[in-house]
Amino acid sequence: MADHMPKATFMDLVRNGRAEWDALVAQIDEAQRTEPGVEGEWSVKDIVAHVTWYECEMVSVVQARALVGSDLWGLPLEARNAGVFAEIRNRPLPEVLTETYTVFQQLMAGLQTLTDEDLNEASHFTEMPLEWKPWQVIASNTYEHYPDHLRAIRAWREQQSRTAD
Repeated sequence: MADHMPKATFMDLVRNGRAEWDALVAQIDEAQRTEPGVEGEWSVKDIVAHVTWYECEMVSVVQARALVGSDLWGLPLEARNAGVFAEIRNRPLPEVLTETYTVFQQLMAGLQTLTDEDLNEASHFTEMPLEWKPWQVIASNTYEHYPDHLRAIRAWREQQSRTAD
């Protein structure tokens, strides 16, 4: 992984990753978006809400210029994701879709305020360990997060189409 990330490159990676994410979600019929079983018991709606939760956490980090966020960050990954799922599972699809758009717009607006130096210097973020790179923290919760779920959604769609044949 690169050590230094220019802001323009980073912004392109976030935008392009999100465009691929949005394109796949848009291909899924609205009724199918709430079917469980895409990843364990998660539906596409649940996965979108999960990704949105992580992006919302990054909005807080960028806006505060601090390593802030939910208490769920103190948990191991699987427990954190279970906690997020418990928070989001009963949310209606229209609310999830509106929120994911709104949060991404907030994220992009916040990222625009960062400089190259901000993205590459942990000292620009309160509480961030100095050996960390802010851009890597944000990337792991945005464009590097999407592929994990894109693979699962694509595999589920492929299985759905085989079952329908």
